[in-house]
Amino acid sequence: MRDIEVSAIEDLVAKLAIEANHSLSPDMVRALEESADKEESPLGKQVLGQLKDNLRIAGEDMIPICQDTGMAVVFVKMGQEVHINGGSLESAINAGVRKGYTEGFLRKSVVSDPIIRQNTGDNTPAVIHYEIVPGDEFTITIAPKGFGSENMSRVFMLKPADGIEGVRDAIITAVRDAGPNACPPMVVGVGIGGTFEKCAELAKRALLRPAGSESDIPHIRDLEKEVLELINKSGIGPGGLGGRVTAMAVNILTYPTHIAGLPVGVNICCHVNRHATGSL
Repeated sequence: MRDIEVSAIEDLVAKLAIEANHSLSPDMVRALEESADKEESPLGKQVLGQLKDNLRIAGEDMIPICQDTGMAVVFVKMGQEVHINGGSLESAINAGVRKGYTEGFLRKSVVSDPIIRQNTGDNTPAVIHYEIVPGDEFTITIAPKGFGSENMSRVFMLKPADGIEGVRDAIITAVRDAGPNACPPMVVGVGIGGTFEKCAELAKRALLRPAGSESDIPHIRDLEKEVLELINKSGIGPGGLGGRVTAMAVNILTYPTHIAGLPVGVNICCHVNRHATGSL
């Protein structure tokens, strides 16, 4: 059994919240650079150049990449042999979000009630996903999710007869309907299978997969390539102003499902696709 203090968890979460909002992960930096090289539209190239300038300024001046510093989505991977000392794990995570968003001067965007809309003032509570695994690993990923792109996400409850063609069409429909509202060039996370809520979680997790990586499943890998090509033929382009780079990546995760269903979740993220990971 390995003991971890809640104070260490709080500090790690705070650090990751600040890091994710101030600098892109290496895979996203690389994807943005490649997109700038591929784009042929003069206006599209200009938009991508401005996005690169924005990243540089954010890094130099230690200011957020985007004014919407998102709702904190937290993925916890915890070994069965880990024991949390000194308090509640969930309270420690929220304390870390509170600390990171306060000390990092990040915008507080969470309201306590979805109807009354009173701001909590500290960007808590976070949305937390737990994964319990064998061993004594303890890893946390913070993925701040802005709602310009989050609002464009969809869940489709397809019929099994719709098949892979139906899945492809659902993803394309979500992206076309999003248009410029998701701040393209975007990353498209897709979850196929499970249940209504499982496919949405898979789509969110898919955004964490490095841009440029491929599925290990041959027919899913082929679907990723096909959908990315079709999205980039849509003409939406950087900033929605036209061009060939509408999406930088399409990442798909799958899960077994019921004989009567084919759930598909599409979680769209803007070009920053923020996430930072740390371990204790």
